[in-house]
Amino acid sequence: MKLLIAYDGSRCAEAALDDLTHAGLPVKGEAAVLSVAEVWLPPPPPSSLEIVELAVTAKGPLGLERKYMAGSEAVKDAHQLAAKAAARFRANFPAWTVKHEAVWGSPNWEIFSQARAWNADLIVVGSHGRTALGRFFLGSISQWLLNEARCSVRVARGKIDEPDFPVRLIVGLDGSRNADAAVEQVAARNWPEKSEVRVVVVDQPLEPTVVGEFIPAITHSVAESNAEESENSRKLAEDAVQKLRAKGLRAEALVKIGDPKHELVKFAEDWRADCIFLGATGLTSRVEKFLLGSVAGAVAARAHCSVEIVRKKSLPGRTNGNGDG
Repeated sequence: MKLLIAYDGSRCAEAALDDLTHAGLPVKGEAAVLSVAEVWLPPPPPSSLEIVELAVTAKGPLGLERKYMAGSEAVKDAHQLAAKAAARFRANFPAWTVKHEAVWGSPNWEIFSQARAWNADLIVVGSHGRTALGRFFLGSISQWLLNEARCSVRVARGKIDEPDFPVRLIVGLDGSRNADAAVEQVAARNWPEKSEVRVVVVDQPLEPTVVGEFIPAITHSVAESNAEESENSRKLAEDAVQKLRAKGLRAEALVKIGDPKHELVKFAEDWRADCIFLGATGLTSRVEKFLLGSVAGAVAARAHCSVEIVRKKSLPGRTNGNGDG
């Protein structure tokens, strides 16, 4: 596994690091910790000596600017943050190969670009960044990555450890390719003994129109369709449960009625889940995404536990058939 951890020193970023001890990560892997310095104002002008030294290796004005910015105080601070987080991760996962890096620019784009260049399997981000003002004007970095990243994204939230309390996981299914990948990802992880999984399918039943309620044939047809859909959902969940049990997990299937955005979050809170795994099904149209949102994005924003959005990685330049590139 190749893991990219976005770290900004905030409480949420600290909680995301703690959360990884409950993420079922393998014993060995590669991790890269990335801190991004947001430079809003231009730095103080460099001295003549600095300009000459940087210009020797720079290729044009843009290259000179990049070299100068890389040595700014903001980037130096980001480098210290990344080194601190890398040391903390290494202490929890001593067999992993860990590196760290600091860059400057837009956090959204830098995290996205670094993950793509490094061919990361999973991006880990906290649920919020350092400042409420930045979130208000720029939008949530985690929500942007959920929509745009080419790999899986974990929006991590820490929780208080309780002795002998099992790791509890929820897998939300909808029959899509990415939802199947979520089951495969849970099955492939290295979970502690007594870990529990609930495979949940949330049905939204059809309802006859006001006119249809007075026509028995329509009412009967709707009822039959809902019963068939419920049975299909049950089979879908049971098939996934068998795969998880084969890996030694204590798994059960559940079919719930309602809106997945609400039902998954409510069940996770009631059951005290550690993480919800969902496929990054997505909508095919960006207009639809804007107007309707997505179950994955809504759950990631509302859940009190961590949420991992699983996306089957595709070759660059190709789509995976679910609206994701």
